[in-house]
Amino acid sequence: MPQLLAFSILALILWIGDVVSTRTRSWLPSVFVCAILFLVGYWTFFPEDIVQVAGFQTPIVFLAMYLLITNMGTLLSFAELARQWRTVVVALAGIGGIVALLFTLGVMLLDWQTVVVATPPLVGGVVASLIMSQAAADAGLQALSVLAILIYVMQGFAGYPLTAIMLKREGRRVLDLHRAGRWQGAAPVADSADAPMPPRLFARLPAAYDTVYFKMLRLGVVAFAAWGLSELAAPVVTISPFVLCLVFGVIATSVGFLEREPLRKANAFGFTVLVLMVFIFDGLKRATPEMLGQLAVPLVTIIAIGLVGMYIASWIVGRLLGITPAMAFACSLTALYGFPADYIITKDVIDTLTDDAAEREALTAHLLPPMLVAGFVTVTMVSVVLAGLFVGLIG
Repeated sequence: MPQLLAFSILALILWIGDVVSTRTRSWLPSVFVCAILFLVGYWTFFPEDIVQVAGFQTPIVFLAMYLLITNMGTLLSFAELARQWRTVVVALAGIGGIVALLFTLGVMLLDWQTVVVATPPLVGGVVASLIMSQAAADAGLQALSVLAILIYVMQGFAGYPLTAIMLKREGRRVLDLHRAGRWQGAAPVADSADAPMPPRLFARLPAAYDTVYFKMLRLGVVAFAAWGLSELAAPVVTISPFVLCLVFGVIATSVGFLEREPLRKANAFGFTVLVLMVFIFDGLKRATPEMLGQLAVPLVTIIAIGLVGMYIASWIVGRLLGITPAMAFACSLTALYGFPADYIITKDVIDTLTDDAAEREALTAHLLPPMLVAGFVTVTMVSVVLAGLFVGLIG
């Protein structure tokens, strides 16, 4: 397949996802629609390496991840992170609910090894899935090795629509209060997307010098600093460079080194998201029809039990902390997909709920920060720790 044809097909799929999401007002999120189309494509005419043929090799994918996560950090402030402590507790409670129910009800319906191998991928992303898949393969459990990857690939099919439903429910509640003049949520963070001025440390820099390249330079420097600290700390403690990219993005924005959303201001956000999204969907090439048939029962059982445990725990803790059931469950559901799907689904819902700028700002301020924080807590941090602990339980 020619490179430009492969690229055009991938872009077409992402566009169709956006169109369907808009037409259905996020009842079918774009990421869910794209996942279906990729799956059909791999089962029919896609070459297995279509993503690589299109030009999205591993180096550019990791570059996109570093830049995007650092860019996401610019959306948060230390004050916002402090305000989101309830979100962190709810997200952790959701993970606790998954683990608790899988290791009680789950082990009654499935064997111990299946539950051990499947749990970390269910509450995390690709890293946790790869860790458990390799551990199962080393133990001679080939089917469970495939199951670890398959759960990572398929869990979003449950998480995407459920998240959209929960966010739409919460969004409508906020809009009703906002339109009645009774909404007292977090104030929208001022967005300087249209302002040409550089951030505080470069206030004296002429606007003509604050070019696209200068924005990308500063973003790259911050991401490099985060990666460098991760490498320096490696002999002592393992810290994910992606977690540090988020933290460094917050710090760099707070001290005035980065503006909010530099990728968007450099007109590079859309393409960077495209790179990362096609890489995520590339994992669907492992999910063959035969594999789905063989592992359908344990797959559905694990995801269903996990979702029930997550909902019960997030509902209880959310009630105690004053968070609505819909918002608490939505935050916990980020464990099934993480970034950037949490960002994209939230934006999809906001865009379909209202066209009014003030209402969108209110929804963004209320929905987006907790979803981003929850996604990083669950997928980027907790799942990797769980995987490291659960490897020793395979036997």
